[in-house]
This record gives sequence, structure tokens and C-alpha cells, in this order.
Amino acid sequence: MTIAPELEFAFSIRLDFPPGPRLRLPLADGYSRGFVSITGGMVTGPRLEGEVVAGSGGDWPLFRPDGVVVFDARYILKASDGGTIHMNNRGYAHAAPQVQRMIDRGAEIDPSANYFRLAPVFETSPGPHDWLNRFVIIGVGEKHADHSIFNYFIVQ
Repeated sequence: MTIAPELEFAFSIRLDFPPGPRLRLPLADGYSRGFVSITGGMVTGPRLEGEVVAGSGGDWPLFRPDGVVVFDARYILKASDGGTIHMNNRGYAHAAPQVQRMIDRGAEIDPSANYFRLAPVFETSPGPHDWLNRFVIIGVGEKHADHSIFNYFIVQ
């Protein structure tokens, strides 16, 4: 018997980024490493409400020569009850070359044109948010010019 997991919507995060070009460092063999800091954001949803703490982290994406972007972001969430949560957000994005060029220019795109999936890991103290330490959570991202939106689901 195979058990298929179900998904339960948990919360959304809007991450805000500073305006202007982002850092991109060339590496060997066609790879490059980027960086963008987090200027803040909001957390909304049925399982978690709060904010992204401004200046608490950023994203260091690896740009592979095959067009895949490997995300490695860390930042702090502050729940509406004052609890703090460390989030390590890792995942993959890829789009057709013409869509990726639009993303690189900061143009708005249809989110369905960009595969953007995440597998975050959380660290928090015992209490009302420690459920984040016990469930597998997956996310779907939307890239915009000055922010990203992530919708997170608990794998049941």
C-alpha cells in the first residue's frame, strides 16, 4: 500500500529586497554566486503570523551554467506573539532562457513561467511555534522585481 502525502497550507511570506542591482560573483566553470540582503517582510497565514526581521539575513543563490538557481537563504522571523524563528530556506528555480533574462533585468513575469520550489528548515525554542521543528514543509515561490512571495505547506 502506498500512502500519498497531503498538503496543508500553513503560511505565506513576502520578502522585501533593497532596490538596485544585486551582487553576482563569477566562479569557475560558468557558475556564479549572488547575494541579496533582506530588508524585511510579512508572514501571514492560518498557522503563523508575524514579520521578517529586517537585516537578519539574506540569500546567497548559486547560478549554475545549466540555468538552475540554487537558493540558500537564512533569516529570522518574529511571530506576532514575539517568538523568534530561524529559517534556512533552500530550493531550486529555473525558467526558459528568455524568462530568466527577464528575471535578471528585474522585469515582472508570470509566476507559472518559473519553477521555484523550496524546502525550508526551521529552528525555534519549545512553545507555540515548535511545530515548525517537527514537520516537513515545502514552499512555492513567486519572483518579483523587489520582493518574493512564498507559500508554505505542511506535508501531512
